Amino acid sequence: MAIETEKLVYVVEDSVSSGALYCSYLEQAGYQTRHFTDGHSALLGIKEQVPDVLLQDVCLPDISGLEVMRFAKERSDIPVIIITANSSIEIAVDAMRLGGFDFIEKPFSKDRLMTSVKSACEQIRAEQTKQLNQPRSVASSGKPKTVRDHFVGDSVEMASVFQLLESAARSKASVFVTGESGTGKEVCAQALHNASARAAGPFIAINCAAIPSELFESEIFGHEKGAFSGAVSQRIGAAEQANGGTLFLDEICEMDLNLQAKLLRFLQTASFQRVGGQKLMHSDIRIVCATNRDPASDVAEGRFREDLYYRLNVIPVQLPPLRARGNDVVVLAQYFLREKSAANSKHFERFTPEAELIIKKYSWPGNIRELQNVLEKIVVLHDSDKVDESMLSSLNDNIIPLRNNNTVSSAAIDSRNNLQSPQSGIQGFQNIRPLWQIEKEAIESAIAQCDGNIPLAAACLGVSASTIYRKIKAWESGQH
Repeated sequence: MAIETEKLVYVVEDSVSSGALYCSYLEQAGYQTRHFTDGHSALLGIKEQVPDVLLQDVCLPDISGLEVMRFAKERSDIPVIIITANSSIEIAVDAMRLGGFDFIEKPFSKDRLMTSVKSACEQIRAEQTKQLNQPRSVASSGKPKTVRDHFVGDSVEMASVFQLLESAARSKASVFVTGESGTGKEVCAQALHNASARAAGPFIAINCAAIPSELFESEIFGHEKGAFSGAVSQRIGAAEQANGGTLFLDEICEMDLNLQAKLLRFLQTASFQRVGGQKLMHSDIRIVCATNRDPASDVAEGRFREDLYYRLNVIPVQLPPLRARGNDVVVLAQYFLREKSAANSKHFERFTPEAELIIKKYSWPGNIRELQNVLEKIVVLHDSDKVDESMLSSLNDNIIPLRNNNTVSSAAIDSRNNLQSPQSGIQGFQNIRPLWQIEKEAIESAIAQCDGNIPLAAACLGVSASTIYRKIKAWESGQH
């Protein structure tokens, strides 16, 4: 507690009584405080002395709380905790995207306030420790550890992802990761945790699609002995296990609506009860969630709570599919080849040029996970110093082979797409159908076979549901 007693917290709250109450809570815990009732006086106070933590109401009588936050951030990258009412949650979310540390909704409890301020101070200490140790880490490894070090590849498509994650790592803001299956959403969450001030804390991952609905609440919040049939002992839930760290909720859109309400309350209050328990528990966690569906569509269709979506989608991260990452696919393939070869005591070192070409041209509907599985199978079944074209025959059968400096052979087109070339004797090109029509028919057929279930159809086609929704909207508007 010795370090915390030295921390100076500015409380910017236009309500005299509320501000005084927050200050009294903080002073009881050993913090120094100053209370400002308007934005301009807060600006003067910050100019005079920058605090360690800023507790900032977004709605002030003179200027926006965001202006005060920006002013403080320009002078020192201090953690800013946003205070907001329900009517201004969107403003609070914007503040988080601008670099806010956390936001709490009125009315909030003393415990919720103290948990957030304590977490902010822990981040300060972690960053100070990191700075003290940085020269040693730079000397030993060449550079400090970052989010980027957890990924393989450096495509332009991933650059914005890295930048967003680096910014997110410095706050407690919830991160919502979207992308097709196999694009590395859990790797993204783990990288975010490891690069944050919570790296020393636990990283707990839960797959929401793999847990039966009747056991979900127990899995997240735990249960007491005898809480239900089969509860023969007390269970500590994921929210409690992740205290001081990160809770990763994969396939969040599969969560039952009833539990969504309880998760929302936990995010708002940082408190929960075990199933069958009476004691109110508190946990300081950072939430990272992920889905391969389109969460906005689920919200629009009533399958996902809108208020929870806004709570979780503070920092949205969209992971690109492997086919959109350019030469990263070859870099990843080389990385996995070395990894799988070493694990299986084999001698693979490289790919032939023909094999590399196949890897580049294959669409990889299963993304990085499919690439890993393909290479592991090759390493297990063969033993050589290189991967050649024959070892990738299963992929080669599903792409149009390239000939003569990347031109497509007409024979391949005839056999694979059942389209006749102009040289085959047909007058004109009337038998060649537009690609968008073929795509539209394929998507409509998949949706029909899946009884109208678009997410299921998307999974069968190897694309994201958001892609199908976007194409349907384009067709309805007359665009191709």
